[in-house]
Amino acid sequence: MKKTVLVFSLLILALLLLFQFGKYTLISGDTQIEYIMAGIAIVFLGIGLFINKKTQKPTPVSIHDIDLKKVEELGITNREYEVLQLISTGLSNKEIADKLFLSESTIKTHVSNLLVKLNAKRRTQALQIAKNLQII
Repeated sequence: MKKTVLVFSLLILALLLLFQFGKYTLISGDTQIEYIMAGIAIVFLGIGLFINKKTQKPTPVSIHDIDLKKVEELGITNREYEVLQLISTGLSNKEIADKLFLSESTIKTHVSNLLVKLNAKRRTQALQIAKNLQII
């Protein structure tokens, strides 16, 4: 909040200084009014682009609710569900094993069980089925 107040205070101060400079140059007759207006427009264009870049936030991805009842109906254990979530992030069996502190053969067993429970032949097919069932 303090940062926002500070930024807007500085913007107001810059605007006042810009107008004072414009008034001074207009009175002294050194520049024409068009140059002053163009300068003000360019400064505010830059300020607007800067503020837009700072406030631009990525649009939230629509996350659908996970159907936990479906997970239970399929008989997927908690560990198998963890493995399924890690598969969905693109990790290999070795990487999943390292992350869960398990052996690679244990991960292969969990993946095999998931394939049977989801009635899939490959990991990618299992992921597609899991997405359609809204369990990941």
